[in-house]
Amino acid sequence: MTNETNSPSLRSISCAEALVRLLRDSYAVDTVFGIPGVHTVPLYRGLESGGLRHVTPRHEQGAGFMADGYARASGNPGVCFIITGPGMTNIATAMGQALADSVPMLVISSVNRRDTLGRGQGQLHELPSQQNVLAGVSRFSHTLLDPSALPEVLARAFAVFRSQRPGPVHIEIPIDLFDAPISLPTEYAPARLYRPAPHPDGVALAAEWLREAHAPLVLLGGGCADASKSARALVEHLDAPTVTTTNAKGVLGRGHPLDLGANATWPEVRALARDADVILAVGTELGETDYDVVFDEGFTLTGRLIRIDLEAEQLVRNQATALGLVSDAGIALSALLAHFPAPLARQGAKRTRAIHEALALPTRPDMATFVPLYAALDHALPEAIIVGDSTAPVYAGNHLVKRAAPRRYFNASTGYGTLGYGLPAALGAQLAKPGTPVVALVGDGGLMFTLSELATAVDEELPVVIVAWNNSGYEEIRRYMDAHGVARIGVDPTPPDFQRLAEGFGLTSQRIESPAALDLALSNVSRNAPTLIEIDAERWQAALG
Repeated sequence: MTNETNSPSLRSISCAEALVRLLRDSYAVDTVFGIPGVHTVPLYRGLESGGLRHVTPRHEQGAGFMADGYARASGNPGVCFIITGPGMTNIATAMGQALADSVPMLVISSVNRRDTLGRGQGQLHELPSQQNVLAGVSRFSHTLLDPSALPEVLARAFAVFRSQRPGPVHIEIPIDLFDAPISLPTEYAPARLYRPAPHPDGVALAAEWLREAHAPLVLLGGGCADASKSARALVEHLDAPTVTTTNAKGVLGRGHPLDLGANATWPEVRALARDADVILAVGTELGETDYDVVFDEGFTLTGRLIRIDLEAEQLVRNQATALGLVSDAGIALSALLAHFPAPLARQGAKRTRAIHEALALPTRPDMATFVPLYAALDHALPEAIIVGDSTAPVYAGNHLVKRAAPRRYFNASTGYGTLGYGLPAALGAQLAKPGTPVVALVGDGGLMFTLSELATAVDEELPVVIVAWNNSGYEEIRRYMDAHGVARIGVDPTPPDFQRLAEGFGLTSQRIESPAALDLALSNVSRNAPTLIEIDAERWQAALG
C-alpha cells in the first residue's frame, strides 16, 4: 500500500497552510482582510509565505465592509480571516448587508477546540454555537471537523459564488485543527462550474409574450452587473423603457435613451409599471429598497410578469409571476435576444423621455441640493467608483447618478441598510481597482460608525476621496420624526472636529461650503493618499440660495 504522504503527487502541510495555498492557487484570491488574534495566529504562519496581501482594518465590521466593497467593485469574492466569538459577532452586520445584496464574501473564522464545543465551559471567546449565530447571515455556515474535508468545503463555497445566487459563506475551523496535517495534491484544480441556462420552451414563451406586448417594461437588477452587453442589446431590440435599480446603474451605459434609472418609487414610473402589459424582470428581488423607498407598497405590476433569477425561490417573491426562468442573467438575455433578429419599434425612447420630463428630478427640492455635488464629481472624477453610506446625498444619488459602466456606484441604502458602510467599502473597492478613482460618500453620523478605518486608509496608502456631508446629526431621521409628530430625541449627536481628527490620522483634509469649492477641491485631490473633504451642509444650502 502506498504511503500517500510520501507520494510524489501529494504533499503534507498544515491545515492553515493548505487553506492559504488553496485560496491563492486554486481560487485566485489575492487579498485577505482581518485582525490577528490568539485564535488565528496559525493562519498567519500560512499567510507569511502565501503571497496574499493582508489588510488590517480597525474593527471586524470594517473587514466585512471592505470585503463587500472589494467584491462589488471586482466581481470576485472578498475574503476575511476573523477571530472566534466577538470577531464574528462584529462582522455579522457586514455579512447581513452582503447577504441582502447578494455579494460574494468568504469569512474564515476560528472556533474553540473540538472537545469544548457546545459544553459551556467559559472558554475564551466562547459562544453556545457560533455556527448558529452566523447561519442567519450567510448562504451556509460550516464547522470543519476533519481537515481532509477542507478542499471540499472551499469548493462548496466557491460553487455558491460562481454558480448560484451569491452571498456570504462562513467556514469555522477549530483551533486544534489549524496545525493538523493535511495531504494536498501538488496541483489542485477546482471543478469548472457553469451557471444554469434557461429552459428553451420558457425562453420561447417569454419571447412570444414580449413580441406581442403593446406596452412592455423591463426591470434590471444587480444580477445584470456582468451582463451589460446582452442587457443593452435586448432592451434596444424590445424598444422598451427600462428601470435600472441602484445596483444596476451603468448596465445600459450613461444616459441611455431607454433608461428610466432607479426611479420606480415615483408616481410617474409607478403608473407606467401598472399599465405595462408584459414586464421582464431580470436579476432583481423586486424589493422595497429598489421599488418602494416611500414604503407604502404602491409599486404594483398587473401585467404578465416574466422573471429571470439564479434562485428559484426568488421567482415567486414580492410580485405575482406568470413565467419564471432559473438562469444566469447573461445567458438568459442572450437566449431571448436570439428570438428578436430585428429591433421592434414601440416608441420606447419617446415614452422614457416623457417620464424623465415629468419627473424633472433636478428641480425637485429634495434633489436640487445635491445636483451640483454630483456635477462636481462628474467633472473632476468622471470614471470614479462612488461608494455610499446611508445618507441624504446618497438617497438623492440613487435617483440622480448616471454611470458609464456597472460596478461603479453602490451603497448601503439598499437591502440591509446599515450605517458605517461607506468608508470601509470604498477602501475595499480601491484595493480591488487600484487604478480607478474611488469616492466614499458619507454623512457625519455614519462616518462615526467606522471612523477608525481612516487609519487603514493611511496605512495602506489608499487614495480614496472621502466626501463627508456634515449636517450635525441624523437629518433624515429628524425629518421622519417631524413628519410623524414625534419629538426629536436621539438625533442630534454633536459631530467632532473632523479637520482636527483628519490631522491626527495623517490625512490631507479641508472643509468646504459651496459647489465651486467642492469642484476645486476634487480637482486637486492626491492620487497617492487618502483625502477628506468635509461639506458644511448648512452653508452649502445657503450658497445655493
